[in-house]
Order: sequence, then structure tokens, then C-alpha cells
Amino acid sequence: MIDASYWVELFQSQQRLGGGFLLTRRYVLTALHCLRGLTSLDEHVDIVLTDGSRLSGQVCRRDKDADLALIMISAAYEILLPIPRAGVAHGGDDWHGPYRPAACEVHLRGQVDSGTAEYLCEGGGVIQALQLTTHQSLGDYSGYSGGPVVKGLPEDQEPVIVGILLEQVPDRASADRAANVLFAATIGEAMRRFDQFDVEHLMDVVHPASSLPRQAEHGQELTVDAAAASAESWFDRIDEWSRRRLLDPSQVAELRFLAAKGAMERQLRGDDA
Repeated sequence: MIDASYWVELFQSQQRLGGGFLLTRRYVLTALHCLRGLTSLDEHVDIVLTDGSRLSGQVCRRDKDADLALIMISAAYEILLPIPRAGVAHGGDDWHGPYRPAACEVHLRGQVDSGTAEYLCEGGGVIQALQLTTHQSLGDYSGYSGGPVVKGLPEDQEPVIVGILLEQVPDRASADRAANVLFAATIGEAMRRFDQFDVEHLMDVVHPASSLPRQAEHGQELTVDAAAASAESWFDRIDEWSRRRLLDPSQVAELRFLAAKGAMERQLRGDDA
């Protein structure tokens, strides 16, 4: 079972900036507005893990339109924490957020109202987003931005990250209140925004032609179930290579990430029809 140790807090010196999470063992994803106190000349941040470890990082990419930022962890640190899989959420799914801005705050959980819908975010860009309802009516959800949206319930065995919290919806009846509806950018949106995750040219490493199901060999459409089965097959192979010590931990992490990304991209392309 993977615990929730993949979320992080971001600081500059002693000033807390906001939350984020480990998208890979080298990159942290966060909401750009969490970094509004940083200048382009000073993009060094401290990344604090759930066990209190403090790592050095640097903002390497900003996407103002989508309100997203990517932080690269210094190569001086070796991250051994397990990274959960990325996935896709659909309307009706349960969701929860393991990150909270302070120990006295509640953990958010609720239901996905709409998955992968176009949304005009405050950054000015149209993004693929999740519309989420929370069970907790806090009125003000500031501080939760940048945290991961995880499909399912906290007690589920294997967490699947499906988005990153960005915004809350204002109450149309009263401008000084906010509704218990949030929007989150999908993980697929983040991957498309940052060329660090442009690995289409490496997909044959994860899904070589010889490993595809037979219906693909005969020109038939590859279904989500078949794509998932192919990914699961590769997860098994990667785990076996790891047990045999043919790969180091960073190689294992990257290959698992590529396998999950390959299966997810098939879903994003509409193979779930």
C-alpha cells in the first residue's frame, strides 16, 4: 500500500508558499499562484516532505495560462518515496485530497461532478479540468491549491492521482462567499503543458509492437481494458527487473511512470468509447 507521503510543502526560507506533490522522483507539480511571492530572479524553493526532510528545488517551468508550475528537485537528493500512479477520473467517482494547509485543517473529500471538461481558468487559458464537489462546506478553501486530487477513498489500497487543485467557485448569490465546488487541472493537462513529459518518442520502449494485444496487430481498435492490461503487464515486468536488481530505483520510477502515462494517454484519446 502506498501512503500519502507524496505530497509536499513549499517554502522560501521560512515563508510557506503552498502545497504540491511529487509527480515523479525529480519533479514537483504545484499551482503557479502558490509561487506568486517569487521573482524570476529568485526561483529557488525548499521542498519539505511529510517526514520533515527539507530538499532544495528550483522552479524550472511556469505556465501562466494554466496556473501551473513545475519544480525540479536538486540532483543532490535521491528520492526513494513511492510515487502513485496517474489516472483519469470520471463523473460520479469519489475523490479525496491528502494535502491540507495546516494540521488544524480538514482533509477534503467529495465527488467528481465532471471529468475532463474544458474550463476557462483564472490564468486565462482553457484547460482540461475536473469539477469537484466537496463534502466539507468551508466557505474558503484557500491554502488547498496545489494539492493532489486522488481518485477513491483514503482507505483504498492504491491511490491514483487524477488532478491538481487550482480554484474554488464563488457563490453567485453572495460575492463574499464561495461554493463547495472546486476545479482541478487534470494530470493529462499538466503533462501536455510541460515538455519535460514529452515522451511519445519513447512509448515503444514501454509498449513495443510485440507486446500489444492481438486485436491491435490485426488493425482493431485498442480498448482501455486492453491498454490497462498491457500497462499492468509492464508493471509486472518492471517489478521483476527491480527484484533482480537490473534497474536502479530511479529507472524503476521512470519506467512505471511511462507505463502509467501510456495507458492514460490511450484513455485521453477516447479509447473508452
